[in-house]
Amino acid sequence: MTDSPTVSTTAQFRTFFLVIAVQFISTAADNALLIVAIARVIELHEQAWIIPVLKLSLTFCYVLLAPFVGPFADYLPKGRVMLLANFLKAAAVCGLLMGADPTLALALAGLAAAIYAPAKYGLITELLPASQLVRANGFFEGVTVSAVVLGTALGGFLISPLLLARVMPDWLLLPLASTGLLAGMFTLLALYLVATMLNFWVADSGARYASHSIHPIRMIRRFFQENRVLWTDPLGGLSMAITTLLWGVGATLQLIVLRWANESLGLPLAQSAYLQGVTALGVVGGAVLASRYVKLSGAIKLLPIGVLIGLLVPLMLAVGSVFWACILLLTVGALASYFVVPMNALLQHRGHNLLTAGRSIAVQGFNENGGILLMLALYAVATASQIPLQTLIICFGMLITITMALVWFVQRRLPEAKVAPQFH
Repeated sequence: MTDSPTVSTTAQFRTFFLVIAVQFISTAADNALLIVAIARVIELHEQAWIIPVLKLSLTFCYVLLAPFVGPFADYLPKGRVMLLANFLKAAAVCGLLMGADPTLALALAGLAAAIYAPAKYGLITELLPASQLVRANGFFEGVTVSAVVLGTALGGFLISPLLLARVMPDWLLLPLASTGLLAGMFTLLALYLVATMLNFWVADSGARYASHSIHPIRMIRRFFQENRVLWTDPLGGLSMAITTLLWGVGATLQLIVLRWANESLGLPLAQSAYLQGVTALGVVGGAVLASRYVKLSGAIKLLPIGVLIGLLVPLMLAVGSVFWACILLLTVGALASYFVVPMNALLQHRGHNLLTAGRSIAVQGFNENGGILLMLALYAVATASQIPLQTLIICFGMLITITMALVWFVQRRLPEAKVAPQFH
C-alpha cells in the first residue's frame, strides 16, 4: 500500500457507522429477496431442486469473479464500489418485476454481492487498527445478523396474504410480471435504492495501492498466488479452513431449516422464515459476546466450539415443538457466531498484512463461497435424489464435527511459534 492521506478519527467512525447503515439495509433486503425468490419459484410450480439452485446462483459470481473484484475494490474508492453494487441489486429486483427467471435475477444480485464484499470489509480493515478488528467485526456481525433477522421476517411478511393482493392500478401492472408478489418486490426495490443513495456519503479512507496489470490471465495468476500465500500462512490457513467450512454448511443449513420447519413442525414458508430468523438472533448474541470477551490473539483457542456445534446439529431430529426448535436454533446460532467472528477478524488481519484489504477479502470470498457452492450443489443433488431430510441433517452434523476435530488436532500439533499471532 502506498502512502496516502488519512481521514481523521471522527471521520473514520462516521464512515464506519455509515457503512454499518448501508450494510443493514442492503443485507435485510438480500435476505428478504431470497425468500421472495423462493416464493416466486413455488408460484411458478418449479421443481424442488430449483430452490437450492437459487442460492447457488447467488454465490456463483463470488467464485467466478474473485480474481477481479479484489483489484477492482482497491482501484476505486470503496464507497463508489458499494454504490455500484447496490444499484445492481436494485436492477435484479427490476428483473423480477419484469418477469425474469428468479435464478437469473439472483445471479445478478450475486454479481453485485461479489463486488460489494471486498469493498465493505476492505474499507473497515483500512479504517481501523488491528486492536479494534474483533470489536468492529463483532459489531458489524451483530448488525449484519440483526439485518438477517429483520430481512428474513420481512421476506415472510412480503409473501404473506397481507401483501399478495394487487393494490396497484391496472395501467401500472401492464408492463410487469403476472404475480401476486409485486408489492413485496417494490418494497425490496425501495430498500436497495435507499442503500444506493447512502453510499454517496461514504468517505474515501485515503488508502491507495500499487497498480498492477489488468490483463485477465495475469490477474488470475496473481490471484492464485495470493490464494497460496494466505493458505500457507499458519494462522491464515487455519482460519480460512474454518470459515470456509462453516460458511458452506451455514448456507446449506439455511435451506435445510426451512424444509425441516415445514416437514417436521408443519410450518408454512412464511412462518418457517420467522423460525430461521431465530437462529439469527442467537448469532447477534454470540457476536456481541465475542466482541466483548474475545481478543484477536485468543481466537485460535476457540476451536473446541466448532466441534460442539457439529454435535448439536443432529439434535434437530429430536425436536418436535416450535419452542424447543427456537431454543436449539438460538444456541447453535450463538455458538457459531462466537466462534466465527474472531476467526473472521483473524483472517482479515492476516490477509491485510500479507496482501491488501480488497485482495485478501476477494481471496477469502473465493474460498468461502466456493465452499457454499460445493455444499449447495451436494444439497441440490441430494434433494433431486430424494434423500431423506433426517439423513441430510445427520451428515451435515458429522461433517462439521469431524472436520473441526481434524483442524483442532492439526493446530495442536503445530509448533507454538507458528500459531502465536503477531499483531501490529
